[in-house]
Amino acid sequence: MHAPISKAMILAAGLGTRMRPITDTIPKPLVKVDGMALIDHLIMPLAEAGVTEIVVNVHHLADMMEQHLARRTTPRIHLSDERAALLDSGGGVKKKLAHFGHEPFFILNADSFWIDGPHPNLARMQAAWNPDDMDMLLLVAPTSAATGYDGRGDFFMDVDGVLTRRGEKLVAPFVYAGVIITTPAFFADTPDGPFSLNLLFDRALARGRLRGLRLDGQWLHVGTPDAINLAEQRLHQSVR
Repeated sequence: MHAPISKAMILAAGLGTRMRPITDTIPKPLVKVDGMALIDHLIMPLAEAGVTEIVVNVHHLADMMEQHLARRTTPRIHLSDERAALLDSGGGVKKKLAHFGHEPFFILNADSFWIDGPHPNLARMQAAWNPDDMDMLLLVAPTSAATGYDGRGDFFMDVDGVLTRRGEKLVAPFVYAGVIITTPAFFADTPDGPFSLNLLFDRALARGRLRGLRLDGQWLHVGTPDAINLAEQRLHQSVR
């Protein structure tokens, strides 16, 4: 048994252009779904999973993000200020890498969350994490269990959880659900400045060490104004 994962980073510095005009006056992570800000829909399950410290990067309307997160005492929130320049997903994590020491940590996107099935997905990810045979573990949702998503999927997954990307003209059954477990060591030899986490996905794929865990429940992708209503409808259905 490995030690519980106690740290996480939420990628919340994006401009939210697809959510306009809402994001002209509010940062996307503060957009409310069923009365709760998107970022709080992520902080809540992280806290339930035992995470005690969360790094959140900020850029667009950063003052509003700071004010919102300052109200929270647990988990402890650390801000990563990207007002001067956006660093993309990988660069944003690398900027705060020292905060995570040598231990595995969660990385989450701020524009989606999920409804857990009988077993919480973050706990399932922790149980599945095995650094001996994986560099990254991704939570992946069946496209059939995705609300607010109309793409062609991202990955194929075999019975051992090994992921492969879909070809450009193919349709794949699984979509990346915006949650990763990885280690600071896997960021070695990455660029300084902006870069995408896709660089690390590709490195893990090339080594046969990119794994997936099928989401148990319903994935809610909230990328556009219309998706807010879809997510709220799905949440209401889930509690009936």
